[in-house]
Amino acid sequence: MDLLYPRCAGLDVHPRSVSACTRIVVDGQVVHEVRTFGTSTRELSEMAEWLAAAGCTHVAMESTGVYWKPVWHVLEGRFELVLANAMYVRNIPGRKSDVKDAVWIADLLAHGLLRGSFVPPERIQELRDLTRTRKQLVREMTRHTQRIQKTLEDANVKLTEVITNVVGTSGRAILRALIAGETDVDRLVDLTDGRLKASRATLKDALQGQVTEHHRFMLKMHLQQLEHLEAAVRELEARADQQPFRAAIELLTTIPGVSNTTARVIVAEIGDDMSRFPTAGHLVSWAGLCPRLDESAGKRRSTRTRQGAPWLKTVLVQAARAAANKRESYPRAQYLRLKARRGANKAVLAVAASLLTAAYHMLKYGVEYHDLGSNHYERDKDTHAQRLLRRLKALGVDVTINPAA
Repeated sequence: MDLLYPRCAGLDVHPRSVSACTRIVVDGQVVHEVRTFGTSTRELSEMAEWLAAAGCTHVAMESTGVYWKPVWHVLEGRFELVLANAMYVRNIPGRKSDVKDAVWIADLLAHGLLRGSFVPPERIQELRDLTRTRKQLVREMTRHTQRIQKTLEDANVKLTEVITNVVGTSGRAILRALIAGETDVDRLVDLTDGRLKASRATLKDALQGQVTEHHRFMLKMHLQQLEHLEAAVRELEARADQQPFRAAIELLTTIPGVSNTTARVIVAEIGDDMSRFPTAGHLVSWAGLCPRLDESAGKRRSTRTRQGAPWLKTVLVQAARAAANKRESYPRAQYLRLKARRGANKAVLAVAASLLTAAYHMLKYGVEYHDLGSNHYERDKDTHAQRLLRRLKALGVDVTINPAA
């Protein structure tokens, strides 16, 4: 096996310790030296000095939680770093220890058998922290909204049956009145903004409940938490808008279904430098939006997509559903074409892959989105007509074609 890096090191990272193994070839002989360091900044700096004194040029480590990040920050700029997926560096069963793991990682790195994970620059990582935290806060907002609905149901206030958004303008006005102790249903109905589809009689019926002091307290707590989370989300969005990626984000918003928030997530997850991905296919595969390759004895066992990049994949699927609803667009034509044969879920994934492919080329060449049009798949009418004739013939129907006047 070819030796690519004669002087390298492997790190087995843990919360409180790092097992480091240097692998050096001396006179054709491989020499391993293993030491264990703590994870304080001083001890990590000592490890960096030890690796530099050994003449190591490349260092590899596992992506274990967030514990690899402090190690990466200390070593970055001094060595060529490789962050490997823990799934791809598993040792032989029965030979598992911190020291042997470090030796195994060093051996894999020396022969070029490790595939490095994508580690974005610092500014991209900061934007990624903002977008991921925003998503977590939005999830918490959803949970508190559901708890408000649960409390209202417990009080037999059927607000969710007459108002689509229970925490919208009319819903919040009614909630604040209930918290303040208002029990007159006529006054509660007067707080609505007049755009509700439900009649006044239906609203009065739905608001006639048994709200106790305990219900008011619970509604107050959940509404306060919801408003606090909304303020935090607004602050995060304002902070994200200050990041130096405004041009890339505005460029991506020209894609159907991609909002400002979605564009921010795309840039945060893949960056704005597409040179890290050789082709658009590599990026789609990294995101987990293409069928997996699982063959044995000439048979394909599974084509299920792998997890990929979960923070990016979910947002792209949501954008694909929105794009599929835009009339007279290529994403909608692609969705309808695949939905008939493969089902809605696979069609949405295909549209998401197309959106990510478009984003790759847009960021790489700095061009705006160009829609192929809703008739992209029907450009050759003769071929399309012959295909339909073959389908009819397969069903046992003979058809004669007469050109239209």
